[in-house]
This record gives sequence, C-alpha cells and structure tokens, in this order.
Amino acid sequence: MTVSTAPKQNSITTHLGNGLKVIAIENSAADIVSARLFLPVGQGHETPENAGILSLLTSLLTRGTTHRNSLDIAEAVEYVGASVGADSASDYSVVSVKTVSADFEEIFTLATEIIREPSFPENEIELERKLTIQGLRSMQEQPFSVAYKYFREGMYGSHPYGFSSMGTEENVMAIQRDHLLEAHSKYFRPDNMVVIIVGRIDPEKAVALVDKLLGDWKAPDYAAPEAQLPPLESHAYRIVTPQETNQAFVIIGYLAASVKHPDFAALKLLSTHLGNGLSSRLFVELREKQGLAYDVSAFYPTRLGPSQFVSYIGTAPENTSVALDGLQSELRRLCEIPLTAHELQVAKNKILGQYALGKQTNGQIAQLLGWYEILGLGTEYDEQFQTNVTAVTIEEAQAAAKRCFVDSYISILGPATAVEPLR
Repeated sequence: MTVSTAPKQNSITTHLGNGLKVIAIENSAADIVSARLFLPVGQGHETPENAGILSLLTSLLTRGTTHRNSLDIAEAVEYVGASVGADSASDYSVVSVKTVSADFEEIFTLATEIIREPSFPENEIELERKLTIQGLRSMQEQPFSVAYKYFREGMYGSHPYGFSSMGTEENVMAIQRDHLLEAHSKYFRPDNMVVIIVGRIDPEKAVALVDKLLGDWKAPDYAAPEAQLPPLESHAYRIVTPQETNQAFVIIGYLAASVKHPDFAALKLLSTHLGNGLSSRLFVELREKQGLAYDVSAFYPTRLGPSQFVSYIGTAPENTSVALDGLQSELRRLCEIPLTAHELQVAKNKILGQYALGKQTNGQIAQLLGWYEILGLGTEYDEQFQTNVTAVTIEEAQAAAKRCFVDSYISILGPATAVEPLR
C-alpha cells in the first residue's frame, strides 16, 4: 500500500494492493465521521431484461450478511445512534455510513461486512419484491411520474437510462436469489471501488482501518464490466396520454451533454436560470405573470452518459395548450436572445451558493467527492466545477442552448378533452 497523492494537508488518497482506492479527509468541525463506499455500477450495467436488479440488490444489502440477520444489523446500528444505508443510481451504487467518531470503527466494520458478504435471504427478497411492486404501482397513480416515464422512454428507448431504476413488475418478479448473487460477485469488487471517509478521524488511521477490513478482498481474475452507455441520435418526439386528472402536465426536454462535455457548466447555469426557485424565469413568466402553473421547473441531471435537459409545467387542463406554447417560447428565447449580464450573474450566484450549502456536512462532502471520483473526474473537480461555472460567458451560454435545444421530446398528460387536440 503506497500513498499516491495528498491533495490537502489533512487528507490521504491511496490505493490498496487489491486496487481499492481510499480517500480519507480529516474534518474536526463536528464529532461525526461519514463514509461512502462507491462502486461505478448503475443503470448502465442493466439490460431491459434485468432492469431494476441493482436497486433490488442494494436495498437487500442491509437485510442480512453471512454473520447477521436484518434485526442484528438494525440493532447494531440503532444501539449507537448511527446510520447505515445502501442505494443505487444511474451511474453508481453506494453504501453510506454516519456515526460519532467513537463508534466509527464498529459501524464501518459492519458496512464492509454488508458490502462484502450479503446473504440475500429468501424471505427478505420476497418482502423487498412486494415493497418495490407497491412503489411501482404508486408511481402509476402519480400523473407527473406517468408523463415523465413516457418522456424518458421516448428519449432513451432501449438505452439503460430509459429504464426505471426500480425496473418493471415483470423484472422484479423474475429476479431470483441466484441472479443477485451473480450480480454481486460480478460488480461488487475491490478493484473498482472508492472508499471515502470524512470527519473527526486521523487520515492514516482511516486508511489503516480500510486496509484491515478490505485489503484482503481479492478481485476477480477478469476485468470489471464497463457500463454500456452508447451515444444516442436526437430525434423529435411527442406523446400525448389522455388520463382523467385534476391538472395536466407538459414536459419538454432535449438530449443533453454528459458531465464531461464542455457545455456541462453552461447548461447547468441555463437550467438554474430557467427553473430554480421563485425568481427563475419559468416561475416568474408562467406562474407569476400568466397564472398558468401549479408547478413549473427545469432540471438537468449530472450523467456519465447522454443526459437530459427537462422543463415541465403542471397546469389547469383548459390551459394545457397555452402552457405548452409558454414552455416552448421560453426555451426558444434562450436560443434567440442572450441572457443579460445580470441574469447570468444571478444564475452563477444561485448555483454556486447552493453548491456551497450542499457541502456543509461530512456526509455531503463524502457523497460529492466520492461521486466525482467514481465518475472519473477526480476530487479536484470540486474546485474545477466552480471555476467552470464562473468562467461561462453570455455567448457560451447561448451557444450551448443552440446546440442542445434542437429536437424536442414532448410528453403531455391530462384529460382527453384538453390533450387530444395536441397530438
């Protein structure tokens, strides 16, 4: 084990002999230590046939190991007032830990057991299946979720980002214990894992603890499977879904740049300008001035593969056509009329301020830096992102809009009398 870098005076970044990367950062502001055990395993590793397997797998990690059942795990965590959880997302899976510093070694030991030796008990699998199916059915009763599902499927098709992270009822019922064990063996391995520990702990002791608990974990003798995130061809798309609802939903979006694209910072600023907060353009123009919106916003997820720039509005059914025109007009305006210097600066202030607020706790710092590391950006991207945002010019913002806002993907859902004319 050799220390490779030390980007900060109170931190260590190193690789263990099995390839596992450890980042330990001392932050003594509070008597808390947080850890994240990241793997670059997300929807990009799923297929239409097994979509949802990683969500099911991670939800079961805390339900039993070769040494403890779910009650043992819950009692060990709750006895010291700690928290341990697991989750999967588009581009990663993660086990999270938070505890006071005195209990960190005990709880982190439990976390490494959870990630290395899950037992996937049949009774827990059945319970989680039922909960997942309930969640899927609940989403079908939420009009925005239905409209967004059709939007996402139209944009991505068979691309992994087009799948629901929870899969389908058919997939969930088909996934067996053997499939979970196989997926765990294939993807949960030390040579593609990043462990980041932040808090009141000596970095050398943190690294030594990780080495003690995970250093003997042998990597398989084959390369870690890579995510399958093929490029996508943009094409115009519209789907109209008649459904008897109290309000209609209009979603307009575009295929957008990945996190590693030069337009990423500019599109983040445009998304913030359009849909972030009560002073955002969509809120002011469509809700405050025109009274069209119950809910209106925009978002642009950070993705390793092709992302999406999305704007949406919830409106009274009789206003659906006007709301659609309003959204289209505001998106077109970003291409045709440059932001003012004031508008650009407000967006920068907003995004950088919220970014800073998102790094107040050890857990937030561990989540952000570990995420950057697993995306292949490195922890230094924390500063690079802020530099990139600050550097965006009016011309670059408009150019990014013109490149992105080309082929629109539109999903409209609402009462038939309101939405059928918009087909």
